[in-house]
Amino acid sequence: MIPYGQGIWPAFWLLGDNIKRAGWPGCGEIDIMENIGKEPSIVHGTFHGPGYSGASGVSAAYGLPDGQKFSDNFHTFAVEWEPNIIRFYVDGFLYKKRTPADLPAGNIVGLRSFIFHYSKCSGWRWLAGKSRRNDSFPQQMVVDYVRVYQRAKA
Repeated sequence: MIPYGQGIWPAFWLLGDNIKRAGWPGCGEIDIMENIGKEPSIVHGTFHGPGYSGASGVSAAYGLPDGQKFSDNFHTFAVEWEPNIIRFYVDGFLYKKRTPADLPAGNIVGLRSFIFHYSKCSGWRWLAGKSRRNDSFPQQMVVDYVRVYQRAKA
């Protein structure tokens, strides 16, 4: 379950394991789920890499219907990646596919090893919005499970 509030920024993401050698964004980053506090019904799946990082990341959004908030219930967030396609899911629903053609110079970051991260930042005016006095603290992000699968070779 993710935290909620104007200035809260929970995320579940992958960072290239070559960060020490390549730096960021050269190592690549795949944001499986980012929820910007000022958008409680929307999550984003984003790629960051050379030539498309920070505010220029290649992103897609998924929104819950009827004003539901992601903080109201547990949800599953997933990516599947293969050499030429990466798929983003929320609760089993495929909401975006990305191929090398979607990224600058066909540079798809999903072909290397990654390190899992999850975070809950607060007060990030740049993206999440300034925290409000009525935001409730402390906040917590509850992760029920993380699973990694590898497709069996035929």
